[in-house]
Amino acid sequence: MGPPLVIAFPRRYLSVLLAIVLLAAMGPAGCERSPARAQVTESEAGVQAAGEGLSQGAISRPRGLWVLCEGSQRPLEDLARLSPLLDTAVALGVTDLFVQVYRGGRSWYASDLADATPYRELLAKTGADTLASLIAAAHARGLRVHAWVNVLSLSQNRDARILEVLGPEAVLVDRAGRSLLDYPGFEVPDPDGAWYRMGTRGLYLDPASPGVAERLVATFTELVTRYPELDGLHLDYVRHPGVLPFVPGSRFGVGLDFGYGQASRLRFQQETGLRGPYANPDAASRDALVNTNQWDAWRREKVSELVADIARSGREARPGLVISAAVIAYADRAYLSLAQDWWAWLEAGSIDLAIPMAYTLDDRLLGYQLDHFGRSAERERIWSGLGVWLFARSPQGAVGQIERARSAGLVGEVLFSYDAIAEAPALEAALVAAAQGGS
Repeated sequence: MGPPLVIAFPRRYLSVLLAIVLLAAMGPAGCERSPARAQVTESEAGVQAAGEGLSQGAISRPRGLWVLCEGSQRPLEDLARLSPLLDTAVALGVTDLFVQVYRGGRSWYASDLADATPYRELLAKTGADTLASLIAAAHARGLRVHAWVNVLSLSQNRDARILEVLGPEAVLVDRAGRSLLDYPGFEVPDPDGAWYRMGTRGLYLDPASPGVAERLVATFTELVTRYPELDGLHLDYVRHPGVLPFVPGSRFGVGLDFGYGQASRLRFQQETGLRGPYANPDAASRDALVNTNQWDAWRREKVSELVADIARSGREARPGLVISAAVIAYADRAYLSLAQDWWAWLEAGSIDLAIPMAYTLDDRLLGYQLDHFGRSAERERIWSGLGVWLFARSPQGAVGQIERARSAGLVGEVLFSYDAIAEAPALEAALVAAAQGGS
């Protein structure tokens, strides 16, 4: 993640070959481990273990790798694809694999609650539970495995099983009263479409809608119960969808945001005793909202409560389970626009580890974000999420961003993604060389 080696050898052996050659040429090298705090809570102990007791060549600090379930490599679809994944991970100095197993309401693992069609197809094809096989093989090589789940996003799956169970009311409704199910091509309808675009098109569940949170908590508890060897549960898309340009909350009376389903509005009134969010419920107007600060806070609380409930139930089922979340790197925008208050999740201990997705080609912007995280009281529980795929044609840019992330004082990083690295031999070679050189 060169080229002569790719021509001469199968790609699955490239990482191992590079690692052997570089280690022989350079000898052992190492990185200093960030000093631990004098006192470590029980939940933090699991995260700290990611950087301890896992020796990957010259790497002594945590490094994660996101592995897609429906990308170009699809390692869970063939047992023969597991070894190339693990070879690459070891050569890259990876300690933690974040393996996507739940997307669009579908599961790549045995489940009675999710739509397990992908799992059943894999089982029929391979005769094996490939997630269980991956966990065992990864542990044999000193790697931890986190089950990566897309929590509130259903991707573009209108036939998701959770909608069959809970009905269309489970899907988010926008300020104008339109369900995301009614968005043409999953894009903002006219006349708003002339001004706004969806950040990531698709369907999103409303965590405040009856039954949604309970169903998701049960689904992910089932996952960690059936796979007790999992090291962690990794939450993604735990937020409302984003609209471009960003909306600064409902109190300014502009833009487009979500969570306005009838059941959710009624629940807001019942739980807070306040009127709203529409000034006149019988003649709802997106431009006439009341108690907007409380409405924004309440919607954030529903997302935070979901995270806390998933974490509580998961830890009860699997003591020692590390709960992590992929979060928006623009923390203020996430708070204002997406109902995602991930700083509060860290402070409350709902999650053990936050991974801000700082995907950018702008190194200066990256520095602003990571320096801020590195100065925070929670810096030992924040790993930088880096978009190395952006540098397929300029691999040293990815190496430079990793170095920049380390200089910010964060204890680890997670690379997006295995697919992108596997598709770009020059990028893989540069990352392996930097890892084995102790960069």
